[in-house]
Amino acid sequence: MIHPYTEIKFISPEVGYGVFATNKIPMGTIVYVKDDLEIMISQEDYPKYSESLKKIIDRYSYIDPEGYRIISWDFAKYTNHCCDPNTISTGYGFEIAIKDIEPGEQITDEYGIFNLDHEIHLSCDKPNCRKVVCNEDFDKYYHEWDKKILPALEKIPYVEQPLYEFIDEITKKELEEFFKDHSKYKSVYHLRFKKVRK
Repeated sequence: MIHPYTEIKFISPEVGYGVFATNKIPMGTIVYVKDDLEIMISQEDYPKYSESLKKIIDRYSYIDPEGYRIISWDFAKYTNHCCDPNTISTGYGFEIAIKDIEPGEQITDEYGIFNLDHEIHLSCDKPNCRKVVCNEDFDKYYHEWDKKILPALEKIPYVEQPLYEFIDEITKKELEEFFKDHSKYKSVYHLRFKKVRK
């Protein structure tokens, strides 16, 4: 489920659609939660789909730590990658704003955390653009991602959180432990699925 202060807009024929903020979304705001309405496709069921449907699944899904391909039921699936994103997935399973997002700004994400089983060539205008996102990025960059996530997590209790009620109770307890003791931090590496296959 995507944050309510968002809307979908067409960007270009090459990029397609993107998600944009309608109000300011402060750093530390949870912007996406995997809820019970998401479509989950198992590793066993994926090969049963037609090639045409596989292309759609590959474009709009990410792979969770258990190997399920997750497709958002709402327009969260249109969030685009950026090599300098303003949101990022966390080891707690939700995505968080790692900087303030202004009204009208595109909400962007880090696809390297999505357990990709295929390369994605980028149309990114950032100076640090990697040109290609691939499965190996997870192992290469997760330490850097953790450094971006930690300061944002600390702000969770101090900003409006309309999606907090959709987080499961186990995750809420893990967050409470982190707020009391930062050594209890759950690295983004917990999202790693090590047996990615086509």
